[in-house]
Amino acid sequence: MFALRFVTGLLLAACGYQANAALRLESPVARHGRLGTAGNRVIDEHGNTVHLRGMSLFWSQWSEGSKYYNSDVVQWLHEDWHIDLIRIAMGVEHGGYLTQPVAEMARVKAVVEAAIQTGVYVIIDWHDHNAQSHVVEAKAFFANVSETYGSVPNVIFEIFNEPVHQSWSSVIKPYHEAVISVIREHSNSLIILGTRTWSQEVEEASLDPVQGTNLAYTLHFYANTHRDSLRQKARNALANNIPLFVTEWGTCSADGNGDLDLASAQAWLDFLEENRISDANWAISDKAEKCAALIPGSDASAAWPSNRLTSSGLFMRESIRNFHASLSTTAQLMSSSKSPTTPAASGSPNNDALPAVTSQARRIFARICYFVLGYSGYVLL
Repeated sequence: MFALRFVTGLLLAACGYQANAALRLESPVARHGRLGTAGNRVIDEHGNTVHLRGMSLFWSQWSEGSKYYNSDVVQWLHEDWHIDLIRIAMGVEHGGYLTQPVAEMARVKAVVEAAIQTGVYVIIDWHDHNAQSHVVEAKAFFANVSETYGSVPNVIFEIFNEPVHQSWSSVIKPYHEAVISVIREHSNSLIILGTRTWSQEVEEASLDPVQGTNLAYTLHFYANTHRDSLRQKARNALANNIPLFVTEWGTCSADGNGDLDLASAQAWLDFLEENRISDANWAISDKAEKCAALIPGSDASAAWPSNRLTSSGLFMRESIRNFHASLSTTAQLMSSSKSPTTPAASGSPNNDALPAVTSQARRIFARICYFVLGYSGYVLL
């Protein structure tokens, strides 16, 4: 019996390695390709609804965030936290792009190119509350980045982070239409549109949507401030057939501080999972505030041990890793249950092969894993 348990344990470990290695080798962009929309869903190039998890960087112009705009951070977040996407919060006012365009563009390019290299999605966010006053600059910026990166499936454009009290129909929507037209000269990639009241009035936008293809709408929330009344607005927007994308949310209050409300955060995450809405958490920063993922003084080159993560950072790392562990287990069991002679469906994502292991051998091993996973509970008792 000891020998049987020992062999079973080895097989379980090998099965886990197989699933994890395959997940590492096949990046989110390799699995999904270019994103688009259909009805109220964000979909991949195979027509499947996608649900991505990730992190937002902090305001790019301030030292608590700018030092993390590098390839080491992007790679670490993908390999250790298992993120699918990273968001660039390129500051516009307050010493950002309007006065330091060269420095800000360099930060944007560093993160975009790291995301391309790593195989994760990257949101290029015009992080502004007054974008309607900067239409000329926004159009020039998005003309530049869409011409440079518009053919790359990793890149998503977020063209107005958080309008405040501007009118949707007479100010925000016309701004979106002007910037979308510039991007569409170079790219048909996904564009995410900010909504009124710090990107909360998605129901209002759903009643007068912007015309076009591959457009989604921004929903922002902070768990200690926003609860079911905002979720109801999201439900109504979905019922009105517009897709939502949570490009920013926090575990704390809307000012970035206040108490953490992890129970409310989990209620939101359950809602997002139920509705297959992708999210990026605020923020990779070492600012001394509750929503920051890192404690002050954390290394700019990443590789952060757990004692460098805040309570919010620990919660988010575990949440994203658990989300993908669940997906990996489900995919493994589904793959294992398929007949080895059944061809893959047309247009299905192609799972990368493990090095020096043939496809046939992998299928045989997958069936062994299925047997082991099915009966290990009995053997290990």
